[in-house]
Amino acid sequence: MIRVAIIGASGYTGAESIKIILRHSGAELTYLTALPEECGAVEDVFPQFKGRCEMEIEPLDLDKLAGLADVALCCLPHKVSMGFVPKLLDAGLKVIDFSADYRIKDVAVYEKYYVKHTDTGNLKHAAFGLPELFRDRIKDARLVANPGCYPTGATLAIAPLLKEGLIETDGIIVNAVTGSSGAGKNPSEKFHFPNMNENLFPYGIGTHRHMPEIEQIAGDVAGKDVTVLFQPHVGPFDRGILSTVYCVPKEELGDEQLDRLYRDFYAGEPFVHIRKDPPAVKDVAGTNYCHIFPAIVKGRIVSFSAIDNLVKGASGQAIQNMNIIFGIDETTGLE
Repeated sequence: MIRVAIIGASGYTGAESIKIILRHSGAELTYLTALPEECGAVEDVFPQFKGRCEMEIEPLDLDKLAGLADVALCCLPHKVSMGFVPKLLDAGLKVIDFSADYRIKDVAVYEKYYVKHTDTGNLKHAAFGLPELFRDRIKDARLVANPGCYPTGATLAIAPLLKEGLIETDGIIVNAVTGSSGAGKNPSEKFHFPNMNENLFPYGIGTHRHMPEIEQIAGDVAGKDVTVLFQPHVGPFDRGILSTVYCVPKEELGDEQLDRLYRDFYAGEPFVHIRKDPPAVKDVAGTNYCHIFPAIVKGRIVSFSAIDNLVKGASGQAIQNMNIIFGIDETTGLE
C-alpha cells in the first residue's frame, strides 16, 4: 500500500487529491498538511468528506512525515514549493510537485516568468510528468514536475503532428478557455462571482506563464525549437479547459489520414480519446480523460482538446504519475 502525504491539502487540488486517494485501492492517506490558519478536521475544511475521512489537516512536521509516507503530493504554489521539495526529498520521500518550480528546465526562462530559482540542483533531475509523452522518464524519478493544466491540454492536442514533423513549428496558436477554479481557492477580485457570472474574458495577454512551458514540451516532442502564441480566457463555469490549437501543415493531409495519425499515436493510452466530433468540458468534468478532435479547416489543422483542469490538469495526472513511479496500473483510482 502506497502511503501518501498531501502538502497544501487545504486548496482545490488538495481536495481533489484526497477524493481520488480515498477510492484508490493501492494507496492510503497518511498525512495532510497546510498553513496553520488553514488546518483542522478534513470534514470541517471540506464538508464533502464528512463521514468519508476523519483525518486532521495539520501544520507540517518533517520528522513526523518521514515516518508516515512514501510519497508527497506537493500542492503548493510556485516559489513556496521549492522551499519544501528539497526537505521532502532529503526525508526519503518521492515527490510529485504541482507548482511550476520544476517544470521549466531553462533557469533564465523560469526566472523571467516567475521568481529567482533556489533549487536548481533538483530542477536538473525532475521528470516532466506528462505520462502520454514521457512515461519512460517518469517511472524511475524521485521528483516529478506535474504539468500545468493549459500545457497538458494544448500539447496533447498537437503532439502527434509535432512528433511526425507534419506542421510548421513557428506558427502555432493556442486559444484556450478555463473555468474559474483555475484561479485557485483565493482568487483575485475579477474572479469573484459578480464578475465571473455570465462573463468571458481574456487574460495574461502575451505574458502567461504557461506559454514557455508549452513551448518547452512541444519542442521536446518535435526535437526542435517551437514557437507558440498562447492566449488563455476564463469562462463562467467551475472546471474544465477547452483548447483550440491552430497549425500550418507542411504537406496536404486528408481527414482520414489525420484521424488515423492520432488514433495510432495514442493507441493504448487509457486517458486519451480521439473523437469524431468536437469535445466539450462537460464531457470530461471530474475525470482524468483528455478528449481530442483534430480537423482540417481551409488548409489549416485545427485540433480541439478538453480536460478537467483539476484532474487531468492537476491531481488526477499527479496520481497517474504516482502509479507509474510505484509500478502499479496507472489507471488505479482514476477509472
